Amino acid sequence: MDFNVKRLAADAGTFLSRAVQFTEEKFGQAEKTELDAHLENLLVRAENTKQWTERIMKQTEVLLQPNPNVRLEEFLYEKLEKKAPTRMNNHELLGQSMIESGNEFGPGTAYGNALIKCGETQKQIGGAEREFIQSAAINFLTPFRNFLEGDFKTILKERKLLQVKRLDLDAAKTRVKKARLADARAAAEQELRMTQSEFDRQAEITRLLLEGVSSTHAHHLRCLNDFVEAQTTYYAQCYQYMVDLQKQLGSFPSTFSNNNQSSVSGGASISVPTIPVSAAMPSVSAGRSSSTASGGFSELRSSNGSRKARVLYDYDAASSSELSLLADEVITVSSVPGMDSDWLMGERGSQKGKVPITYLELLN
Repeated sequence: MDFNVKRLAADAGTFLSRAVQFTEEKFGQAEKTELDAHLENLLVRAENTKQWTERIMKQTEVLLQPNPNVRLEEFLYEKLEKKAPTRMNNHELLGQSMIESGNEFGPGTAYGNALIKCGETQKQIGGAEREFIQSAAINFLTPFRNFLEGDFKTILKERKLLQVKRLDLDAAKTRVKKARLADARAAAEQELRMTQSEFDRQAEITRLLLEGVSSTHAHHLRCLNDFVEAQTTYYAQCYQYMVDLQKQLGSFPSTFSNNNQSSVSGGASISVPTIPVSAAMPSVSAGRSSSTASGGFSELRSSNGSRKARVLYDYDAASSSELSLLADEVITVSSVPGMDSDWLMGERGSQKGKVPITYLELLN
C-alpha cells in the first residue's frame, strides 16, 4: 500500500512538473529544447503522408462506390466484421432490365434480340466492374488503410512520448538553474543527465520510425501500379465488350439510324460503321498522327479529286450502297458532294460503294 501511494505521488509530481513546463513555454517564460531540423522535416513529411493518404483513400472510395448510403452500410458491416449482402450494380441492373424487355418483345424480333445482346453486354461490364472494385480494395485501399491504422498510429504514439521526454528534459534544466545548494544542484544535474539520455533515446526511436515512411512511399507506389493495372484491365475489358456488341448490332440485316450524326438530304438513314473485333485500342502514336490523317481527308474532300488508300481492317458492307473491304488492300477513294464526312466513295475495279474513313489510310 505504501509503495502504491509513493508511486502515485511521484506520478502526480511528474505530471504537474510537465504541466508547469508546458504552460511556461506557452507564455515564453521557460526555454524549450528544439528538435533538430532533420527530425522536424521527417515529422512534417509523415503528417503530409497521413493527410494525403486519407484524401486519396476517400476519393478512391467515392470512385468505387458513388452512393454514400451504400458506403456507410459497407463501413458498418466492416466494423461489425460481417459480410455485406451481395447486390447487383448499376450495369447489371440495366442489363437485367434490357434482357427482360427483350424477352417480352420477342427474341425473334430485331429489337428484342438487340435488347438481349445489349443486356448481356451490360452484365459483362457489371462483372468486370465488380472484379475491378475487388482488386482495387485489396491491392490499393487495404495497404493505405493499414498504414493509417497501424504504422501512423505507432508514429503518433512515439511522437507523443517524445514530447513528454522533452518536457521532462526542459523541466530538469530549469531545476538545475534554480538549484542553489550543492547537494540540490548535484541531484538536479544527475536528473538532467538521465532525462537527456531518455530524450535522446526516444528521439532516435522516433527518427527511425519516421524514416520508415520512405518504405511506405515505395510500398504505396507498388500499390498505385497495381491500381492502374486493374483500371487498365477493366477499361480494356469494357472496350472489348462494346466492340463485340457493336459488331453484333452491325451484322443485323436492318439499317440503324445514328442520332449523333446529322441526317443527309431526303431523310435517308445513315448506317453506323462497326469497329472490327481485331481492332487494337487507340495508342498514343495513333493519337499523334490522327490530326495528320484527318487533314488529308479534309484536303481530299475540298479538292473533289481521288486518292489511293490502304485498308486498315476488314469491313463487311451493311447495305448494298457500301463496299466490303479486306485489310491491306489498296483502293481508290473520292469525295461525293452531300455525303457524310465520315464516309468516302470507294472503287475497286468495277465495284463501287461507300467506305468508312476510319478503316482507311491515305497514301501519298
